[in-house]
Amino acid sequence: MTSADTATRHGLSVLDAVAVLVGVVVGIGIFGFPPLVAQHSASTAMYMGLWLGGGLVMLVGALCYAELGCAYPDSGGEYSFLYRAWGAPVAVLFAWARGTVIQTGAIAAVAFIYGDYAQTLLPLGVYGAAIHGSIAVALLTLINVIGTVESKRLQLVLTGFTVTALVSVCVVGLFLADNVMLNSAAEVTSFSPSGNLAASLGMGMVFVLLTYGGWNEAAYLSGELHNPQRNMSRVLLIGTVVITAVYLLVNFAYLRIFGLEGLRTSHAVGADLMQVVAGPWAAVVLSLLVCCTALGTINGSIFTGGRMYFALGRDIPVLRGLGEWNSRGATPARALLLQGAITLLLIVFGVWSQGGVEAMVAYTAPVFWLFMFLTASSVMILRHRDKARHRPFRVPLFPVIPVLFAFSCLALFWSSLKYAGAGAWLGVLVLLLGLPLLWLDRRVPSTS
Repeated sequence: MTSADTATRHGLSVLDAVAVLVGVVVGIGIFGFPPLVAQHSASTAMYMGLWLGGGLVMLVGALCYAELGCAYPDSGGEYSFLYRAWGAPVAVLFAWARGTVIQTGAIAAVAFIYGDYAQTLLPLGVYGAAIHGSIAVALLTLINVIGTVESKRLQLVLTGFTVTALVSVCVVGLFLADNVMLNSAAEVTSFSPSGNLAASLGMGMVFVLLTYGGWNEAAYLSGELHNPQRNMSRVLLIGTVVITAVYLLVNFAYLRIFGLEGLRTSHAVGADLMQVVAGPWAAVVLSLLVCCTALGTINGSIFTGGRMYFALGRDIPVLRGLGEWNSRGATPARALLLQGAITLLLIVFGVWSQGGVEAMVAYTAPVFWLFMFLTASSVMILRHRDKARHRPFRVPLFPVIPVLFAFSCLALFWSSLKYAGAGAWLGVLVLLLGLPLLWLDRRVPSTS
């Protein structure tokens, strides 16, 4: 382990890391995607089964990441795993893709959604959503630059508020369910999912997995965990259980309040639910809830994303400036600032393209699933190549689970290329523009 790696060990506890993981995953998707999942569900059992299935897919992925994170703890996360399994070219391309497409695009997408809700509380004109989003990205980047302690404390507050608010809405919703269903029963009409069962399951799972997205960010915490060999698996498994339980509770409340038919016809399920819970103050309550949720997602993503730039700067001499660690705040300050600048540029691009969230999702999807497939395959490659390595945690049912996860990622990569539109191909083009980076230094030192 290098001295730089040792410097990063600021001491994240299991609770800190779980808070970051939950904060990144439990986001605004739970307020937008449930009606779309309902439209591809033939029954309530199928609807809840899809959400449970998404949790199981997350668990399968978490098991793979737990083995990699425990055996190779490093602040570079997936970058380090890909470097060891596939070599420097793939790892460098991933670093480029994560910095220009995956992570920054995801942060920009959430910033747009945050801006939409913040705009209802404090209108700032035609471009108010982008202005709000840009301010949030800039301020949260600054907090992360100031120090790890400050950013993780903020994450604990935002995550605690998010989970508590969601569970509270579920509890209140369950008490009000009978009355609400009586009020809405006359308004719903019969509905049958279009297409065959396989197509409905496939499309439903696409939206479910979008809502579960972001759990892999925990890989970037392995270099800063107390005793990562023991605690990395705990973080991923505990986080998976918490997230799945919260999503199942929320969706059960949606069904109890609206029924499957009512859920299918809802255009803003979160707003509809909060109208029931909070009455005339529903818009304000919902906006505050979603803003806090989105801020937690942005903060967690900024925290983990900067660690990748740090790993890249550590391994490529010409980019060594990114690999400098600010010992005062225990943060990769320069890496965080670069990440913030790129994210702000993508927000400007989103405004220019008039695509906003949709543009960012299409832009990131295929590149994300391509490298997720390569990371899943790394479990099998490293298990074969590095047999002497001590693995405190091993994926059960090896190699069945890694193979299933890898093929799932490959299918999602193909689907996003086929259906996401021109934005998906733009993301691939930006990935290819990173090829010259491979010639900056062909003698990248290997990680220990």
